[in-house]
Amino acid sequence: MASVVLFNKPFGVLCQFTGAPGTRTLKDFIPIPGVYPAGRLDSDSEGLLVLTDDGALQARLAHPRYKQPKTYWAQVEGTPTDEALDRLRSGLDLRDFITQPCHAAEIPEPEPLWPRDPPIRVRRHIPTAWLAITLTEGKNRQVRRMTAAVGLPTLRLIRVEVGPWSIDGLGPGTWRRIEASDRPRRDL
Repeated sequence: MASVVLFNKPFGVLCQFTGAPGTRTLKDFIPIPGVYPAGRLDSDSEGLLVLTDDGALQARLAHPRYKQPKTYWAQVEGTPTDEALDRLRSGLDLRDFITQPCHAAEIPEPEPLWPRDPPIRVRRHIPTAWLAITLTEGKNRQVRRMTAAVGLPTLRLIRVEVGPWSIDGLGPGTWRRIEASDRPRRDL
């Protein structure tokens, strides 16, 4: 039977099983042979990574044509304005593509939130805020590029949901295995 692994990827970990010596990879955390990531997170992003041994499921989660929602918490530098949030929601021209409309809202700092290692840079006189952004595409560094385009550079990025699954109950570097029959069929 096919397996699904939900993993809370820490900062600095590559979304692959091999890497240069001294580089942390999935192999350092997940001892299950034959599972592969359904999508990626940059090494400087954290949060939910779904791995599976089911190629069809992997494609449905990763390929933009299936429009699986992915929700991120982004800590940004600056104070979001209504105009900036509207621009995020309506789609942005990032020069090499135009983003699809998405959900974007300012949220309170998520609780409980684990500390990042290393911590983000803090500048005493520049405020930060948290945004929840839900995309149905997910191109390379898309959230970071979107927030930068509206004048709110991302300081910390955590993916908290992929399709029907969330990071709830998973600390950084921990994972949970579920059987394919446990996944909600309505979304996939």
